[in-house]
Amino acid sequence: MARNVLRKKSPFEYEVTTENIEKGTNWLTLRLKNTSKDTLRGIDIQLHSLDTCYLTVFGTGFYRKYLESGKEEKDLVFQINVLGSADVYLTIRTRKEGGAYFLWESGRTHISLDEEKAELERLVVLSHPYTTIGKTLSAETTVRGLRNGVGLKVEFWVETPSGKFEEQAKIDIKELSAGEEARYTAEFTPTETGDYTVYAYLFDGSKRIGYKTDLVYAQKE
Repeated sequence: MARNVLRKKSPFEYEVTTENIEKGTNWLTLRLKNTSKDTLRGIDIQLHSLDTCYLTVFGTGFYRKYLESGKEEKDLVFQINVLGSADVYLTIRTRKEGGAYFLWESGRTHISLDEEKAELERLVVLSHPYTTIGKTLSAETTVRGLRNGVGLKVEFWVETPSGKFEEQAKIDIKELSAGEEARYTAEFTPTETGDYTVYAYLFDGSKRIGYKTDLVYAQKE
């Protein structure tokens, strides 16, 4: 189950169609429009997975010699294999008339199986991008129900600057209705200088159906 959104990031307007995603082979359709005043040339379009354990992209992408200002490509179809929820994004290498090549990258599009009960919408460490050693922080994640379901669980983990991977909390979700959103939090206290990566995992039984990460830097006061 997915929600298609028309997105804009110069010099493109784009939409990835993701309805009816089932386990196994699926197809994603890209609509791409040139919103700049220039004709774009040598357009190399690639789709990438951010979780190759659960989603694999097949093929070598698409190449177009040019795309005029205001024109669009409607039916660029990518074949994917899906085992579980994952995020995908696009990269496009192109150039303006007479100009040098540049690399364009889209935002993330979340792909979830129609059979899944819920999805992780976001994870936020309730702090500035940096904090001080010894200060306790809260991490908050939002879970959205896709259908009525039970047996869900959220886990919080933190990877420390020294490479330790530590569990912070394990929370059972008693019940979540379709369209309902619920927030869950966990606390941790940095003890060393450096980057802390915070992970939130969503499980349906023993199967991971989603995860998000956030980053915070700890320093001496």
